[in-house]
Amino acid sequence: MNKFKAIKEKMKGKAKKDIVEFFKLAKSSFKLDRKKANLYVHKARKLAMKHNIRLSSSVKKRFCKHCYSYLVPGENCRIRTRAGKIVYYCLECKKYMRFLIKKS
Repeated sequence: MNKFKAIKEKMKGKAKKDIVEFFKLAKSSFKLDRKKANLYVHKARKLAMKHNIRLSSSVKKRFCKHCYSYLVPGENCRIRTRAGKIVYYCLECKKYMRFLIKKS
């Protein structure tokens, strides 16, 4: 592996840790300041796009795909199951997100 690839992989690993940290900060700051939590989600998404990192499905379900706000069930989103799907309804932008339920 050449020097450039090694540096790039190291930066990617640090970015993954930072993304997890941003979501922890968003979770802790949601009760105090929702705008700050949404800002942390925005920063995490930008970092993932910059380093071409795919977000895990559990992380993807924590923010709205339309307005990119941090979602907390019961506070600003509604979660329902319907026809083999989990339906998230964002109460801030009034949009739906649907995720398939995996059958085992």
